[in-house]
Amino acid sequence: MPSNHCRARARDRANLLGRPEFLSLNQTPRSTPARRASQTKQPPPPPPQQQQQLPEEDCMQLNPSFRGIAINSLLAIDICLSKRLGVCAHATSPWASVRSMVTLLALTGHGIPWIFGTLVCLTRSSTLAGQEVLVNLLLALILDVLTVAGVQKLVKRKGPWEMSPSFLDYMAMDVYSFPAAHASRAAMVSKFLLSHLVLAVPLRILLVLWAFLVGMSRVLLGRHHLTDTACGFALGFLHFSLVETVWLSSSTCQTLISIGTLSWSPFS
Repeated sequence: MPSNHCRARARDRANLLGRPEFLSLNQTPRSTPARRASQTKQPPPPPPQQQQQLPEEDCMQLNPSFRGIAINSLLAIDICLSKRLGVCAHATSPWASVRSMVTLLALTGHGIPWIFGTLVCLTRSSTLAGQEVLVNLLLALILDVLTVAGVQKLVKRKGPWEMSPSFLDYMAMDVYSFPAAHASRAAMVSKFLLSHLVLAVPLRILLVLWAFLVGMSRVLLGRHHLTDTACGFALGFLHFSLVETVWLSSSTCQTLISIGTLSWSPFS
């Protein structure tokens, strides 16, 4: 009797393992020919030094340095404040009603009007001292335009608001945000005029105030960040110091004027 019961249990177990859902338990895993071929043809992994490395900007730094944290925090604050100060950036901005006045103020610091105006004054000047000052001012303006354009092309920083440069900006090569060309030019011109013109105290105060407002007008228009304007002011003072160091004498200025007017003779 017990033997019959054991045979019945063995038979039931065989029937249970013979069901379709349990067939895989009775079979040994076999690799297909295609799988065996892929396993045999799989190339060995490259050595560690030849593995592809991700770009640096795609890698996440789990332990950034204190310097990196400080710089990123300052940049974030700069962008946030610059966006808040861009109250004349668009027609729907809070100060949209004074946007035309701020644009006109920014135009007084543009490079093209200053270069053109200096050339006009140079053609109408009749004194050697006046021509000397105007030629050096023209040299400073050209130096400012070329230096700022070179730094902007190198850094390629965008402004706080997405805006396309105007036609005058393209002419003066003032396409990018850093450094602020208007701030650099206003600082250099104001320092130049304060050093070489005898002005009353109210005019000197107005000249300094004009330079500051020209630099801030570009921030109000959403063209530059605050750091762009600050670096522009510093670059303008640097240009003034450089021009003062290589100041052209009156005879050199007269030679340049003669070459410019095609009246220079090297044998005279």
